[in-house]
Amino acid sequence: MTSLGVIFQPTSPPEALPDAARAAEAAGLDELWVWEDCFKESGIAALVAALAATERLVVGVGILPMPLRNVALLAMEVSTVERMFPGRVRIGLGHGVLDWMGQAGARVASPLTLMREYLPALRRLLAGEEVSVSGRYVNLDRVQLRWPPQAPVPLLAAAEGPKTTALAGEVADGLVLTGGWSASMVASSLARASAARSSAGSSAPLTAAVFLMAEFGEGAPERMEAEFDAWKMTGERRYAGLGSVESVAATVREVAAAGATSVLLQSRSLGVDFAAFARSAGHVKQLISG
Repeated sequence: MTSLGVIFQPTSPPEALPDAARAAEAAGLDELWVWEDCFKESGIAALVAALAATERLVVGVGILPMPLRNVALLAMEVSTVERMFPGRVRIGLGHGVLDWMGQAGARVASPLTLMREYLPALRRLLAGEEVSVSGRYVNLDRVQLRWPPQAPVPLLAAAEGPKTTALAGEVADGLVLTGGWSASMVASSLARASAARSSAGSSAPLTAAVFLMAEFGEGAPERMEAEFDAWKMTGERRYAGLGSVESVAATVREVAAAGATSVLLQSRSLGVDFAAFARSAGHVKQLISG
């Protein structure tokens, strides 16, 4: 069954996050995802705050930009959080917005090379292995976690272009597909990633966390048009669940049928009552679970 959740965007202040997480849990949702957008809010700090404010909610962070985070440091952070909140952590990793990476002095010449080196090293560290690697970007000398996770932590990779999508299929446990991906685009991305995974010799299934833009109530299409414009989305990317709970549930089912294992509803960026949005999402959850 497809998991359903909502997204807390860093257009809201961080102090609003604990109440938002509790609202998502009270609505009966499965997941809450937070973002790490430069230069707004820390993904790891937000992850921990949401986990600490709730009892059962799975919390994901998408995405953590690999150029900003030394792989050994991230392994320590993820392991610590997973041991405190076992089974409730989802980690999404990506190239980061290249201009932002440049602002932070962290832009790399080959993001694909970084991903190819980074994810396998991170997975090995989280498995408790002693890791020594000498790569273009990832260099470790006998690094081993003292307190590795007691169970595997899913590592998902954000993917848009065909090369990144194929590489994510090889080295990640799943994909993070951000807002503006139609059901047909989700299916195409998963097919490309799965083919690359198979060619690399792995038969393990891929997961897919899909961010689905959503707006409830009368006038939803008009309000979402302005949001699409703000995100500079065009064509097929102007895709969202809109209107009644039943209509949004139908769109969620389309995305799930395309292969999404988690659908995360993304509200408009500003001027949204998050608790009300979470309650509506909870009604969607009831419909798709029935």
